[in-house]
Amino acid sequence: MAIAKALGYRLLRVPHPGALGEAHGAVFVGTTVFDDGVPAVANLDPAFLGALRRAAEDAAGDGIDFVVNSGWRSPAYQDQLLREAVVKHGSEEEAARWVATAETSAHVAGGAVDIGPPAARAWLSVHGAGYGLCQIYENEPWHYELRPDAVVNGCPPMYPDPSQDPRMRQ
Repeated sequence: MAIAKALGYRLLRVPHPGALGEAHGAVFVGTTVFDDGVPAVANLDPAFLGALRRAAEDAAGDGIDFVVNSGWRSPAYQDQLLREAVVKHGSEEEAARWVATAETSAHVAGGAVDIGPPAARAWLSVHGAGYGLCQIYENEPWHYELRPDAVVNGCPPMYPDPSQDPRMRQ
């Protein structure tokens, strides 16, 4: 990856060679919350994206960079991720602990982002509530959503995993 960056190449982060591409929400390695030309960023809810950008600007002052590993996803991309999770985890029930359906996914709605690297997640775990940015699932420390009330009340308790989130039972 370092060689590709040194040569000016951008590597598309997709699960496998046949995966849907950037137009469906796949991101290039090193994508940030400021990359307006990337659909995974551009299609995020505007209030959510604004909070992410304010947090990223403040984190940069602490020497921390936010990388978007996943943001908005098309329904087709979400369906593909779910199918892959069923194969990986052996059942729909186990897959639901990691991947939502297209109908229930906050990523498809433009309301979720998976942030890296670990230093950025650590920064958000300490400071995110001040921007309304909360980790939602205990098993997904990278997954953040906007909870505006968190600015005053702090982040709500996390669900153990997505299968315990009532929004996933639609």
